[in-house]
Amino acid sequence: MDDENDIDVVEGRVVEALPSTLFRVATADGKEILSYLGGRMRVHKIKVLVGDKVVVQVDPYGGKGRIIKRL
Repeated sequence: MDDENDIDVVEGRVVEALPSTLFRVATADGKEILSYLGGRMRVHKIKVLVGDKVVVQVDPYGGKGRIIKRL
């Protein structure tokens, strides 16, 4: 089952860079999400630094997020 319309996407700012391409992202509503780089970001070697605005696809269970775009 492919529910592309149910994907929760939020915009935020990278607050902290952690090992293994993990990042702590602060969203506009004040939450901080632990996020990792998405596959296409890794393949195309797109760099993400502290302070960058990013788009995060949030896990439906609330655990982690996947950074899918850098703005």
